[in-house]
Amino acid sequence: MTGLSADPLDLGAVVAAVGDAEHGGTASFLGCIRREAALREVIAIEYQAYEELTVRELAAIADEATRRFGATVAAVHRTGRVEVGEPSVAVACSTPHRPAAFAACRYVIDELKARAPIWKRLIYADGVAEWVDGRDAVRDERPA
Repeated sequence: MTGLSADPLDLGAVVAAVGDAEHGGTASFLGCIRREAALREVIAIEYQAYEELTVRELAAIADEATRRFGATVAAVHRTGRVEVGEPSVAVACSTPHRPAAFAACRYVIDELKARAPIWKRLIYADGVAEWVDGRDAVRDERPA
């Protein structure tokens, strides 16, 4: 299960999509809209995507995670307006063991952010809105 959705995301459905009686580990990630960006109050984000290419890229990323980690993968990203506190992306990966599930989940969200042609327009409380490249925010935040 990979793709785009104009409807609110259901993490339970994404996790259920990777259920496998042979897999003992499931990891999930839910990315939600935060209230602040660049020291400004955000009220919502509007997402647009090059749908055909995004769907193809998400499927390729899922295939890569399957080959690399033995994972069953589900990843869905919102389009349209998403309010503060609402999820904009949901990823779940199941594998036979826990370490690979975590690694696969991180791989999928990092690759999705880096490769999927999805654009976001931040809408600020002061009425200003601006397009930003979500790939600019991709960085390794693991402790040294």
